[in-house]
Amino acid sequence: MKTKLYVSAAALAIIAGTASAQDLKFAVGEGGFNWASMEEFKAAHGDLAGQELTIAGPWLGPDQELVESMLAYFEAATGVDVKYVGSDSFETQVRIDAEAGSAANISVFPQPGLTADLAKLGQVAPLTDADAAWLQENYAAGQSWVDLATFPGADGNPALFGFFYKVDVKSLVWYSPENFADAGYDVPQTMEELKALTEKMKADGITPWCVGLGSGGATGWPATDWVEDLMLRTQSPADYDAWVNNSLKFNDPKVVAAIEEFGWFIQDGYVAGGKGAVATTDFRDSPKGLFSSPPQCMMHRQASFIPSFFPEGTEMGVDADFFYFPAYAEKDLGKPVLGAGTLFGITKDSPAARAFIDWLKVPVAHEVWMAQSGFLTPHKGVNVDLYGDATLKKMGGILLGADTFRFDGSDLMPGGVGAGSFWTGMVDYAGGKSAQDVADAIQTSWDGLK
Repeated sequence: MKTKLYVSAAALAIIAGTASAQDLKFAVGEGGFNWASMEEFKAAHGDLAGQELTIAGPWLGPDQELVESMLAYFEAATGVDVKYVGSDSFETQVRIDAEAGSAANISVFPQPGLTADLAKLGQVAPLTDADAAWLQENYAAGQSWVDLATFPGADGNPALFGFFYKVDVKSLVWYSPENFADAGYDVPQTMEELKALTEKMKADGITPWCVGLGSGGATGWPATDWVEDLMLRTQSPADYDAWVNNSLKFNDPKVVAAIEEFGWFIQDGYVAGGKGAVATTDFRDSPKGLFSSPPQCMMHRQASFIPSFFPEGTEMGVDADFFYFPAYAEKDLGKPVLGAGTLFGITKDSPAARAFIDWLKVPVAHEVWMAQSGFLTPHKGVNVDLYGDATLKKMGGILLGADTFRFDGSDLMPGGVGAGSFWTGMVDYAGGKSAQDVADAIQTSWDGLK
């Protein structure tokens, strides 16, 4: 049951904006939302009635309904008429529209690489130094978000070209609390403890891990996530960035060592079916070993989406739970988090577009979506108790606890590598090829793209 709060005159004025009260998912002035931040935004920007804002993005279906539920509050606060258009071919369409000069005011980019491509062509407007300073101050691991959205513009000078909003977390290990309790195992807090637990499970005659790389034509991609996470746990964020852009070569000893770290987890006795089964096990089937009787494995490292492939009726927090894929205590690299996310860029500048970027700084712009489903944010000013379920709240806590956030590296690499030789190379590695030979082959493929 929601707690009714006093509704100020300013809040009533918000309701009287373009969007009517019944258009708003949550009534202004009710619940634990930061309505004061919305009032402050309205006071700062004034009435923008008569202006139109077009937004293009990849969200369709339920996600489109969710983003539109957030946009209704921007409309209510400003009077701007917002039109969102989703597309399942957004990556292609945004290039066509930008080249034709018919891009939306705001484009929602699924990954930084596409933003960087258009920024270099002068088709995305740079944000301001104040925007960058705000991200540094108000997002957990704030400098990471600035770095991820900073690219050279048409003039060759680097600038902030995107504002991250709606993030996914990949640095998760899934397990059955009941299985852990029955065996007397505790959730590890460091990589040293995770490795020790893995060894203890094997000594107890229990298989520690389920790993599957199978994914049809994309077979191998789950291993790239492993390597990326392990790069962040064995090397500095600067080394990770250098690896992603190939100034640190793929066959550098630092990268080879990260591949070998992955190999430690999939050696015979540590993984269900043995090392030879890893490449042929479909990633959608691999977590099912957590729930068999007796369990085929005790842990599964995968991103936040994997519960979609758990057995029907699995209850989160009871039948399945997760913990942060931990960092090494001895390496002093903090708590890095690997993930992905969308960023908003201005592809047709206007006062309403600039106001919208400021809107993304308002806690309510995050809280409205997070109170429903499928949304995580690094915004330190939100009320985390508003998360739609306990699972999202726990993932949000991991995100807020991050010292460093880095985007999925393979998604930032050239397609021939990140969605090509890196995938196939990891399958070769699981099949017995050496880490050095695999890394050499991937680097050769990268060199061939130049």
